[in-house]
Amino acid sequence: MSWFSIDVVPKTFLGVDVGSSALRVVEIGGWGDRRTLKNYGEIRMRTMYKEPFRSFEKSALLLSTQDIARALRGIFEEVHITEKKATFSISDFSTFFTTFQLPPMKDAELGEAVRFEARRHVPLPLAEVVLDWQLLEKTKDKHSRILLVAVPKEVVNYYEEIARLAGLKLIALEAEIFGNIRSYLAEEKDPAVLVDMGSHTTTVSVVANSTVRLSQTTNMGGNNLTDRVAKSLSIDYEQAEKEKIQKGIHLAQGNVRILVPIIDVIGTEIRKALEVFERQRAGTVRKIVLSGGSAKLPGLAEYFEKQFGRRTEIINPFRNILYPPLLEAVIKDMRPSYSVAVGMALRGFE
Repeated sequence: MSWFSIDVVPKTFLGVDVGSSALRVVEIGGWGDRRTLKNYGEIRMRTMYKEPFRSFEKSALLLSTQDIARALRGIFEEVHITEKKATFSISDFSTFFTTFQLPPMKDAELGEAVRFEARRHVPLPLAEVVLDWQLLEKTKDKHSRILLVAVPKEVVNYYEEIARLAGLKLIALEAEIFGNIRSYLAEEKDPAVLVDMGSHTTTVSVVANSTVRLSQTTNMGGNNLTDRVAKSLSIDYEQAEKEKIQKGIHLAQGNVRILVPIIDVIGTEIRKALEVFERQRAGTVRKIVLSGGSAKLPGLAEYFEKQFGRRTEIINPFRNILYPPLLEAVIKDMRPSYSVAVGMALRGFE
């Protein structure tokens, strides 16, 4: 007879974020409601390419499964990770999101109705995708509002092969946005706009009650910002990256702020998301949350806060996770870049 319930037996899980700019791993341990950072590591993707990273198009970012698995094993060896249970994130640009409404029907009939309706929304044959869906709400007239997620089977197979080659036990695959929600917005009562700024794309979503109400990805990210700095100031890419990180949105050529036009493109997507959501009368968005490496851009949070009149903050996935005080400065710098990996690791405790 065991004296320990399942909830108090220590567990450990890995979160793996195969991003377009870096491969990141987080190891989190816990028992009961207590969560502790046990380990972390990353490798920049540009070190794994023979050509300059910025020359690659989004559709060509996927390295071979052997390359990614080899990099993972290198991280595990370097930081001494032995845990094998892992959840992998799937990039937002490889995932299709949509919401739609179904007429009144019995709950038992929803699954078949969703699959039938999916044919109208998913841009690929259903035989080529893995579908998942969630009931968002029942309206007053008993209609069902559905969130549909579709991922190409080719993408699923890709991640499954990486896990196998890296010697990992794959618990689940999830879109990046769900990692961000789990690591920071799971307990949020009011609707929020989540802006995930990656190196090649930015995904703008409205999250309410821990569910995605709408989501849109635009082909504009941190690399576009760096490219603009390099071209505007006639400097090389690495120097432009340093200038961007140091001066952020205030970086100027004469009296012209170089990065504002690109930031405003992302701002347009935020404005669209706010308008669509609030037209649905599903609640009022009270804050904007920035995640991804570019979230740290100096002056960005303040700029969006002034533009939209809503509190804007940088995501902190470690706020409910214990870690040694000596890591405080490192963790502060890591926060927006590791939110997806942390969320993936936390999936194991559900």
